[in-house]
This record gives sequence, structure tokens and C-alpha cells, in this order.
Amino acid sequence: MSVRIEKSGSVWTIIHSRPEARNAMNPESAEALLNAFLDFDSDDTASVAVLWGEGGAFCSGWDLKVAADLDPADALRDLDPDQATGAPDDGENLPPGPMGPTRLDLSKPVIAAVAGPAVAGGMELALWCDFRVMEEDAYMGVYCRRWGIPLIDGGTVRLPRIVGEGRAREIILTGRKVTATEAERIGLCEYVVESGGARAKAEELARQIAAFPQECVRADLYSTKRQSGLSVREGLIQEWESSFPVLAAEGISGAGRFRDGAGRHGDGT
Repeated sequence: MSVRIEKSGSVWTIIHSRPEARNAMNPESAEALLNAFLDFDSDDTASVAVLWGEGGAFCSGWDLKVAADLDPADALRDLDPDQATGAPDDGENLPPGPMGPTRLDLSKPVIAAVAGPAVAGGMELALWCDFRVMEEDAYMGVYCRRWGIPLIDGGTVRLPRIVGEGRAREIILTGRKVTATEAERIGLCEYVVESGGARAKAEELARQIAAFPQECVRADLYSTKRQSGLSVREGLIQEWESSFPVLAAEGISGAGRFRDGAGRHGDGT
């Protein structure tokens, strides 16, 4: 199996394992990864996921050996987003992308644990995650630039929103290597750790997030993901509408725990 899940309480580590191909994505792996994240999002016992590539590579992109055998006149037609029967914001997911889960809109957080290359489609897969932990010798880049393969898994959409349009255009057009140090500096990743430590750090962060009241976590994640493109007024209305039910369900009882002595020194239990 090229994809497996290791569970520790409510934290799921979803592992892509094609080390012989530096975790390049083929159709079988993409489908397995997609199904793993659908299972994660629908499982009431799961709270936070970590995505990790086994064998020292996060993902070296779309498997070009597969791409080379495609029919140019009908390449990946079954993945056309126009086949979606509903609008992207009506709660219905688009058809899967070539990298698997990159068009999913999950309700729960996903952390990328990046070792080695996260390039081309692998970079797009990392960008799909909510935030990224990179090892000090890991790197990103639009390496598919040299082969004439465009970004088709959200790279042109998510990268500008994360690092700004000018920087995104430069990274995309040059196809150059982006080191972990630079990625942290420009906001492309949030943590840089020593070599071999990305999975452990991502799982540590996942456990911290999973310890919080989860309706609140998901409401804030929902509002944060959907504020882009809204006016301040529209964003404030959306924030209130997604958060008010949670305030009644979790917030008032949480305030009671604080009143009774819990959480005074960063302990939220």
C-alpha cells in the first residue's frame, strides 16, 4: 500500500510511501490519499491530521512517467472542475485533482510535515495543508517548469494568497529552488526543524490543537479559510455566523472552567 494511516488518539498521520519514486504521485496513490483524507474528515474520533512522506521526501510531484503516457487530446478530462454539480462554496467538493486531495475543502486541520523535496505537485500538496513544518534541508519549487507541466493542483491559487502575488509569480515563473530558510522568511512555512524532525514536530503541534475544544477550532478554521476576498463587513458577518453557535456550545462552559480555576497558566484543560 502506498498510503497508510497511523493513529494516536485523535491525531492521524497520513503517510505517503513511494520512496522508490521520491513519493511522486501516481493515480493509485492519489486515489488512496484522497480516500484517507475523506475518512479523516468524516470520522468523529479524528481531530487533526499530519501529512508526511516516508523515506526522506515529502513528494517530488506528479509522476511524469504516468504523464508521458497520457493522450494529449484528452489528458485528465475526468478531473475537470467544470464537472462539479454544485458551486465550490455550497459544501460540495470538486472532482479530485491529479495529486489526490488538493481540491478537498476539509472541516479539520491538516499539517504538512515536509522532508526533502516538496516540488511541483508536491509543493501544491503542501500548500493545500493548513500550515507547514519543514526540515532544515527540505525545499520547495515549481520544478515542473522545466518540463512544460503547468500547476493544476491549486498552486497558482494558494501560493499568491500565502506569500503575496509578486513573490508567487517570481517563484512560479523561475521554477527555482526555495529553501526551508527562505520559505520560513516569506511565510511559505511556519516552522523549520532539524533534519528528520518534521513528523515529530507536526505531530506535537497536532496534539496541541487536538486538545482544544474542537467545535471552536473548526469554526475559526472555517472563517479564516473563507475570509479571503470578502470585505471587512462581510468577513465580520461570516465570522459571527460561524462562531455564535460554538460560543453557546463550548465557549460559555469554557468560561465556567476558567472561573473555577482551569486554564490560568496556559493549561486549557
